[in-house]
Amino acid sequence: MTILLSDPRVTAVPTLNLAEPLVRLDASYGPARALVRAGLATRLARAAAELPPGIRLRVVEGHRSAADQRAIVASYAAELRLAHPRVSEAELHRLTSRYVAPLEVAPHVAGAAVDLTLVDVCGDELDLGTPIDATPEQSDGACYFAADGIGADARAHRSLLARVLGGAGLVNYPTEWWHWSYGDRYWALVTGAGTALYGPADVRVAA
Repeated sequence: MTILLSDPRVTAVPTLNLAEPLVRLDASYGPARALVRAGLATRLARAAAELPPGIRLRVVEGHRSAADQRAIVASYAAELRLAHPRVSEAELHRLTSRYVAPLEVAPHVAGAAVDLTLVDVCGDELDLGTPIDATPEQSDGACYFAADGIGADARAHRSLLARVLGGAGLVNYPTEWWHWSYGDRYWALVTGAGTALYGPADVRVAA
């Protein structure tokens, strides 16, 4: 059964709050030049080195401010309320967390997560089945990593992501094929680490 970020077991994970800096990814990961924790950057480099020739990781987002996280939660929750006007607050919280994490456990706010895809030597995105950030409603569930009904190329590319990123110590959020994290509360729960490494991060960047 899929564990969602709204699960109380995620919130209950203690956090070390390591004072590890945010670093800016270089241009080999695409034009976003996302900010991530240094430990995550090291693991992304390890994963990138395991890709076949001609395929690269493109990171479209890393660290996200608390204000941006709140705005995304509010926007998606409003969409869900319109679609399900009789939904309870508890169910709304659960449904919202399929697509965006509650602020208190958000891996992006900790600088511990990336949204990414695969590109070829020309910088064109490979087929992963849906666009990045497709909601469950927009994609009819195809955004789930293990979704049925995606093509053979998309399945192979998702498997490649799992091999190289999982091999480097990252975990996937199973409702979003593009979301991978290291050191956050969700990672700690899924891997059995017991303690998260990173809490919310400020915007200080390593020199």
